[in-house]
Amino acid sequence: MTDYQITLKPVYSCPAERVPEGIEVPEGWTLFWHQVETLKALRNPTIDVVFNTAMTGDGKSLAAYLEVLQGECSAIGLYPTNELARDQETQTKDYIAKFKPFNDPRVTRLSSAELEIYAENEGLRKGSAIATRTSQSEVLLTNPDIFHYLHRGAYLLPEDSPDKLWGRVDKDFDLFIFDEFHVFAAPQIASVINTMLLIHCTNRRKKFLFLSATPDEQLIQRLRKAGFRCKVINPIEQEKYQFPDTLEQQKWLESANWRQVARSIQLNFIPLDSSVKASEVWLKDNTHLILSYFQQHPGSKGAIILNSIAAVKRLTPYFQELLYPLGLSVGENTGLSGRAIREQSLTTDLVLGTSTIDVGVDFKINFLIFESSDAGNFIQRLGRLGRHDSYERDGIQIQFDEFTAYALVPNFFAERLFEAESHPLEPSETYDRPYLNDTVWDNYQTINNFQEYYSRWGAVQSFRLFYDLGDRTIQQQYAESRLKFQQTCEAVFNTSFKSVASRVSGWAKEWQQLSGKKGNPIADDACSFRGSSPLQCGLYDLTEPNEVDRFKAYDLPGILSNLEIEFWTEAAFLRSLQETTTRTKQPIPRGRFAHCLAFMKLIRYREERSNWKFAYSGDLGEKANAYRVQVLTGVEIWQPDNRWAGEINKRLRKEGLVCYIVRHPVHEVRLRLRLPLHFQIYPISDNYSFHDAVAPYAIAFGQSALLLDTLAYLLKTKGGDPMIF
Repeated sequence: MTDYQITLKPVYSCPAERVPEGIEVPEGWTLFWHQVETLKALRNPTIDVVFNTAMTGDGKSLAAYLEVLQGECSAIGLYPTNELARDQETQTKDYIAKFKPFNDPRVTRLSSAELEIYAENEGLRKGSAIATRTSQSEVLLTNPDIFHYLHRGAYLLPEDSPDKLWGRVDKDFDLFIFDEFHVFAAPQIASVINTMLLIHCTNRRKKFLFLSATPDEQLIQRLRKAGFRCKVINPIEQEKYQFPDTLEQQKWLESANWRQVARSIQLNFIPLDSSVKASEVWLKDNTHLILSYFQQHPGSKGAIILNSIAAVKRLTPYFQELLYPLGLSVGENTGLSGRAIREQSLTTDLVLGTSTIDVGVDFKINFLIFESSDAGNFIQRLGRLGRHDSYERDGIQIQFDEFTAYALVPNFFAERLFEAESHPLEPSETYDRPYLNDTVWDNYQTINNFQEYYSRWGAVQSFRLFYDLGDRTIQQQYAESRLKFQQTCEAVFNTSFKSVASRVSGWAKEWQQLSGKKGNPIADDACSFRGSSPLQCGLYDLTEPNEVDRFKAYDLPGILSNLEIEFWTEAAFLRSLQETTTRTKQPIPRGRFAHCLAFMKLIRYREERSNWKFAYSGDLGEKANAYRVQVLTGVEIWQPDNRWAGEINKRLRKEGLVCYIVRHPVHEVRLRLRLPLHFQIYPISDNYSFHDAVAPYAIAFGQSALLLDTLAYLLKTKGGDPMIF
C-alpha cells in the first residue's frame, strides 16, 4: 500500500437561480447554473462561440441540446470517436423522449462506416448519401473528420460545385457542438478554426459550442482575433461548485437542490519507473489489492485504464483467470476490440481498456486503476470515478459503499507532489477537485503544444479552401466572402497567402521530379484532419471471437512492436471479407482498406515488445541536414525475427513517405522536445549506421513530421538551440 494517499472532497453543482421564461423541462427536473448560462449565451445575438468548462459528469450534454429540446434549434454534434457519438445518440433520444419537444426532432448518427453502408444499400454516392441523411435530421451526430472533409469537397464529383454539400449543411443547422475538444492536437484545432472561418465568411452568423473541462487558450485567442465573439462559462471561477467537508453540509446542499456531481474518493499515487511494462508488472505484483477490494466491497465495479492496447490484450486473460474463481467477470474495451466485445464488457465486474468513453457513463464504477500520459489525460480519467452512487443488476439496485482510485504515475511526478521542497500535497490530507487539478497541471511533465503550427501550417489548409472558393461555378457568388476569408485567415495565422502559394507550388514540383506523378503529398497532409496513414495495414484478427469484427486497420509500427502476424494478400483479405458479409448478412465497410500498405492475419499478441527499426539504403546525413519536411522513398524495416519483413519491404520501399528526419536517437528527441507520449516518431538507420546498437536518427511521418518541422522552424527563427535538429 502506498503512503501517497489523499482524500478528495465530494463535488456539488449549483442549481440555476432562475430559468428563462418559456423553457420547459420534465416534471421533477432541475436545471443547473452552467446549463442555463449556456442556453442564455447561445440565445444572445452578441455571442458567436460559447465554451462550457463544467466538470465531467455535470450535464454538459444537456446544456448543449437544451435549445434543441425546446423545438427551436437544429444542431450538429461532433464527437472525436464513433463510440462517443453512439453513446450521445442514445442519450439524445432519451432526452427527446422525456422533454417531448413539439417538433419531435429526428436524430441521425453518421460515421464513415455507416455512410458507406447507407450509400451502398441505397445505391447512392457518398455525397448524395450525406445530403439525404442531413436533410432528414434536426440533430446530426458525427465526427469532426467528416465535417472537415465535407467542407473540403471530399465527397463530390469533379463537375460538382465546391459548396454543393457544405452550402446546404451550413444553412440547415443553427448550432455546431464540439465535444471532448481537449483530445485534439494542433492540426485538428487548425482544421476546426479553418472550417469555422469558412462558415463565418460565407454564411449568416452561426453558433458554436465547445464542451471541455480544459479549453484550449490558443483556440480562444485565435477565434477572437478572427472577430468571433466568445463567452466562457466557468462554474469554478463563479464559485458555482461546493466541496463540503461534513455530512451535515452535504445534506444542506441537497436540501437546497445542489446536485452531487462527484463522490468523495480515496486517491492513491503509485510511483513507477519509466520502463515500458512498469504498469503491467505492478498490476501482476499487486493482484491482491484488486482481489481484496472486490472481497471487502461486494458488488463493486472496477476499471483499469492503460495507455497501451497491447498491454490490455495481454492482461485481460490474466485477470479473467484470476477473478473467475470469485465469480467475477472481466471484459476488454480498446480501439481494437470488436463492437460485440465492447458491449459485453459493460456487463462485467472489471473492465480493462484504453478509453474512458463508456467508463463512468454506461459502465458505472467505484474502483479505478489508471495510467495517464499528461495532466489533461490524468484529470479526464480520474473524472470517470465517483459519478454514481449505484448501478442496476438483474433489476436490483446495487449501492457503492466507497470510491477508490490508484493512479500509476511516473516517479518524478510523485516526487514533485509529495517530496519536493515546495511540495503541494501532504499524504493523508483532504483536498478539493480544483486544487488537485491545478496541482496536476503545475507539476506533471509539460508537453509541447506546438503553438507555431498554426502560422507554419494552418494557412496551408486555408489556402486550399480559398482556392476552392474561386471555382468558376461559385466564383461570382462568393467573391466578397472569398476576399474576407483570405484577409481573416492571413490575420489569424499570421502569414500571407502569397508565401503559402509559393511553398505549395514548390512541394508539387519536387514530388513530380521524385515520382513523375502529379499531386502534393505534403500539402495533402497539411490539409487533412488527422493526416494520412501511409503505414496503415489491413488486419484480420484471429483473436476476435466475433467474425464480423475481425476486419480491422492498424498502423505498421504497432504491428511490428506488439503483434505476431502472418502475411496475407489483399485479394484473400477482401475475399474473406465478402464471404463473411454474405454468410452473416451483416455489412462490413471496406473503404478504410482501400489504401492499405499490406494485409495480415493477427495470430497473437506478443508478451514482450519486439525490437525493430526503420532502415534507409543510403546516406541520411544529407536528408537530416535539410531541416524540413520532405518526401522520402526507399524506407524499409529491419526486424530479424520477422520472417515476413521481406514481403513488407517490397511494398514499403516504393512508398513516398512525408517525413521529417532528426539527427539524434528517438529517446533523446522525445526528452529534449517534450513530445507527447503517443507522438509517432521512430528509430531509423542508414547504410553507415545500420549496425549501431542505437539508431542514430529519428523519423516522423505525416502530421507528426509537420509538427517536428514546426519546432525546428520555431528554434531557428526565435533564437533557440537548433542543434537537436
